[in-house]
Amino acid sequence: MSEAQTRGLARYGRWLQHSAGQSFTVGIGAGDGGLLWPDTADGPIAEALAGLPAKPLAQTPGMQRQGTSAGDLFTRAVTLPEAAGDGWLLAMARADAAPSDIELDALADAMDDVAAALEDSTHLNAEMDLLAGELAERYEELHLVYEIDRHLANQDLGTEVLQDLLQSCAEQLNADVACFVRPADNLTISATNLSKPIHNLDLVLVEMRGDLFRFVSSSRATVVINGLQDPRRAYIFTDMPYKVLACPVFQGIDMPAMLVLLNHDDKPDFSNSDRRLGEVMAHQIANVMHMQGMFAEMRRFTEQMAAALIEAVEAKDPYTRGHSERVHLLSMRLGQGLRLRSEEMENLHWGSLLHDVGKIGIPDAVLCKPGRLTSDEYTFIKVHPERSYEILRHVDRLKGAIDGARHHQEKFDGTGYPHGLRGTNIPLLARIIAVADTYDSITSSRAYRAGSTHEAAVKEMTRVSGTQLDSELLDVFLRICDEDPALLVRLGVRREWDDQ
Repeated sequence: MSEAQTRGLARYGRWLQHSAGQSFTVGIGAGDGGLLWPDTADGPIAEALAGLPAKPLAQTPGMQRQGTSAGDLFTRAVTLPEAAGDGWLLAMARADAAPSDIELDALADAMDDVAAALEDSTHLNAEMDLLAGELAERYEELHLVYEIDRHLANQDLGTEVLQDLLQSCAEQLNADVACFVRPADNLTISATNLSKPIHNLDLVLVEMRGDLFRFVSSSRATVVINGLQDPRRAYIFTDMPYKVLACPVFQGIDMPAMLVLLNHDDKPDFSNSDRRLGEVMAHQIANVMHMQGMFAEMRRFTEQMAAALIEAVEAKDPYTRGHSERVHLLSMRLGQGLRLRSEEMENLHWGSLLHDVGKIGIPDAVLCKPGRLTSDEYTFIKVHPERSYEILRHVDRLKGAIDGARHHQEKFDGTGYPHGLRGTNIPLLARIIAVADTYDSITSSRAYRAGSTHEAAVKEMTRVSGTQLDSELLDVFLRICDEDPALLVRLGVRREWDDQ
């Protein structure tokens, strides 16, 4: 017995001794006849137990009298708490006492009271064990929901989120495989937490899109297949000895997808708790799919709005048509080369596309002038980054892109505009756009000149490295151009040998 169990029995033993009175010595015995309390081998009760026949005491209700070589032993069958099993309340009259009938009746009542308390404790412990198990299941559910919320809060929506959610699901539920299946799009995303290899995993994933999906889709309910003799194995996962938990993923009344958990056949069966957790996960995946749809719709709207703004700018100056898209392409390639985070790439996406949107407010006579600009006309041009800021700051979705558009005309030595920022005080996205914008400005044709070659652009940009442009970003940009000549072809940039 554990120390806690021993302390518990001692408490009931002292209660019995107090209730029985000084005429008796009491104890608590195990079902097999051994003495549990007190833990002494030389007392009268231990001596009486040792003198009993080898056969166990009879489980007869109420107090019983057993004759032993050491004297009469009074016993009362009882259920001991904390999984100790069946046992006995024991008492013997002291050698110098001759208990009366009244004292024996009092002993019987005391034994009944203590036995009832022990049985109540046993039932309470059983209920506490059930409650603890229920709380453990609820904890697993809460922990899984927390993991889901953490992924949704810290990442953009997309395949990466589903991948991470499935990984959390596999780990939390100790499943070998967690899989999201959407057959209409031939989409299967899986995560593994393998207890041992699954050598035919690709085939298993393909099978999920077949009869298993059709069965779950028809039943519109969670399907659990544990036993190898389950009759459904004749037409679901034939010849594949895996335990399966498949939960439908609903979108309104439609069921376009399902979540599948897979285990080797030597792992424990999927339980009702696993079913509930799987259904919680499937519901959260449905929420992710809904949010993905909303996100895609919002992105389409933003893209359409951005395209409209760019079209309005380029309609004023046909010689700059395509400039925003080219600066965007170059900026994104540079951002990839710098390994920017996804959030930074998203802001760079919009900032580079809309960096010149402020030109919509510049008079046509200035914007489209074929010759050199006067000082006042150049001042008008210098206004456009601030105008870009004034336009974009009203759109919450584009707030992260504002600094890139607002400061792309700053110079690394502090002589740029609109605020004369210097060095790394210029936002990183603005420094990236500045490199791309400078390259496209040099290599693109204008009303007053033809576009220069790539080599001429490299020479000029190298000349202003560290003064106009961030030299570290320029080095990365030039390396990208060297490693990907197809990029220049896509942009339509001439090379020196094209003029020969």
